[in-house]
Amino acid sequence: MSKLLEGKTALVMGVANRWSIAYAISSAFVREGANLILTYQAERQKATVEELGTELGASKILMCDVTKQAELDGLAETLKASETTLDIVVHSIAFAKPEDLSRPYVETTREGYLLAQEVSAYSLVALSRMCAPLMPNGGSILTLSYLGAVRVVPNYNVMGVAKAALEASVRYLASDLGPANIRVNAISAGAIKTAAARGIKDFSKLLGGVAERSPLKRTTDPAEVADTAVFLGSNLGRGVTGNVIYVDAGYQIMGMQ
Repeated sequence: MSKLLEGKTALVMGVANRWSIAYAISSAFVREGANLILTYQAERQKATVEELGTELGASKILMCDVTKQAELDGLAETLKASETTLDIVVHSIAFAKPEDLSRPYVETTREGYLLAQEVSAYSLVALSRMCAPLMPNGGSILTLSYLGAVRVVPNYNVMGVAKAALEASVRYLASDLGPANIRVNAISAGAIKTAAARGIKDFSKLLGGVAERSPLKRTTDPAEVADTAVFLGSNLGRGVTGNVIYVDAGYQIMGMQ
């Protein structure tokens, strides 16, 4: 590729470690010439994200917990104060209580349901509202989803329901923000061995099944997801909005799984 994102500024939220999808996306953005801004959720993550950000050459590394409106407002004010405008925003944030992933969905607690929805779905709405004024020239907002949003995936449970809400939010946000030339899309990534995925019971069995049944007979490489994010963030994706793009070695097309 040839600097598809040169001159663009990208805010990436959700880099947790070098195995995370957000890290792969950040690396691809830097490769393509983007100015990178990273965030971390809390003080305990600061050192890790700062180390990764330094390696990637990020211009800013800022704290922001998306469940706290004051911190979202603070992030916006910090960016405004430095006269930073955004072209790309990546939302790679999700969380559910481990017990709500491991037990049947019907046993999900009210507290666990609301927490998964707030962190995994509503945060995209709040983030989009915050970032839109910082995108005067339009741009691209991306989020990460998974097949569990539209099919039952064992041990995904409340997170699958949260991802369904996330995908619906993508469509409504795309409609709302389209007049400002802001595109909103989701990438439904295939099963990838991230730190977060290890919290899903029997995840290694799931990976084996994907490699066996997917048309490409393999699992998904994070770099494939990252390259799709580059496409959506670049001028090449200028006509794409409100979509969920699958990057999963074709697994989602298969029946009788």
